[in-house]
Amino acid sequence: MPFPDFDPVLIHLGPIAIRWYALAYVAGILLGWRYAVSMVRNARLWTHRAPPVTPLQIDDMMLWVTLGVIVGGRLGHVVFYTPELFWTDPLEIFKTWHGGMSFHGGALGVLLALSVYAWRNKVDPLSLGDIAAAATPIGLFFGRIANFINGELWGRPTTAPWGMVFPGAGPEPRHPSQLYEAALEGVVLFLVLRWATHVARLTNRRGVVMGMFIAGYGIIRISLENVREPDAYMPHFPLGLTMGMMLSAPMVLAGLFLVWRGMREPLPPARPVEAAAPASKPAREADEPA
Repeated sequence: MPFPDFDPVLIHLGPIAIRWYALAYVAGILLGWRYAVSMVRNARLWTHRAPPVTPLQIDDMMLWVTLGVIVGGRLGHVVFYTPELFWTDPLEIFKTWHGGMSFHGGALGVLLALSVYAWRNKVDPLSLGDIAAAATPIGLFFGRIANFINGELWGRPTTAPWGMVFPGAGPEPRHPSQLYEAALEGVVLFLVLRWATHVARLTNRRGVVMGMFIAGYGIIRISLENVREPDAYMPHFPLGLTMGMMLSAPMVLAGLFLVWRGMREPLPPARPVEAAAPASKPAREADEPA
């Protein structure tokens, strides 16, 4: 099956190129932001604990998250995959338009950003992480679709009828692993977390939703590394391991620990439904004259 003739640039505005990859980041951040706000406003999700933040605070938090994604994703790619840039071409580190973003680096960047934000605003970091985790698969979905449009991060050779011949990857049909990741990391993981938040009400158990995301992503990534072609410049690790596997294995352990810890923590008494209403209003309303 030939790879579709996608142009990675959606439109040229003079010297400025609007790329699908950039739009994927914008769509993921904007839709994730609105989804997080809808969770905070939904009183049915917070039957035992109050939402950790208001919708207005979610708005402020998104700047921190965006910086964490971009700075962490870029530095993670350099540290984990191309560390030689530090001494051979350090200016290349800042040229994000050349590509090269790491999910694991971005995840660490967002974790650090949320931790600092929670500390500065005196909010519960675990509950804040639950909200962010529930929205993250939205961004993962768009990011993997952009990888497919760019014809990058293709899979290993396959004889499956849906194998694709990617430009620059040789004549062999390969797994469209970007679409596998979009389906599993994006759609399936989102639905699992949606069940956890909106059906099981696990937003009341601090850190459980975040743990489910971290462990779920780690399991999916380790599984798909078996059909994803390792980067050509990476060394051959023993036992068929890849860098993605080794970075994801600690995520599984950390995620399972968060789930175990959150399920063991006693729940506070149930809250009246109307008790969640004030948290759904912007904080500035309290300062406005009647």
